[in-house]
Amino acid sequence: MAMSTGGDSGGPMSEINVTPLVDVMLVLLIIFMITAPLMSHRITVELPTANPKTTDTEQVTPMDLAVKPDGTYYLDDIEVNEGELKAKFAVAAQQSPQPELQIRADKTTEYKIVKKVLADAKEAGMVHVGFMTTGKE
Repeated sequence: MAMSTGGDSGGPMSEINVTPLVDVMLVLLIIFMITAPLMSHRITVELPTANPKTTDTEQVTPMDLAVKPDGTYYLDDIEVNEGELKAKFAVAAQQSPQPELQIRADKTTEYKIVKKVLADAKEAGMVHVGFMTTGKE
């Protein structure tokens, strides 16, 4: 058996096939050519700059509402009835920035009383409502 000494010996190829690389590069070039005009904004808007070091100088005191188990309401330690409470909610809802309503309900207060307060606050347009609790269990 004679061995052939030609170039078809089955050894490793010394040339790299660049055709797939050129195909991928042309596809990427076309994609970038299409998307580049889309990245420029046609309408210019002057954007605000964010400065995290500034503090909000307008501090609004929250509304403190205490609800007793018998259904009496105390807004900022003053007893109010349901009509007065709705009026206070309507006035507070129109303020800018709107104060937060902090509800402190006794743990024995029925849920329907608290639900009524929440419904009245929502109806008046109050959006910042929170519940106050103690840290103890």
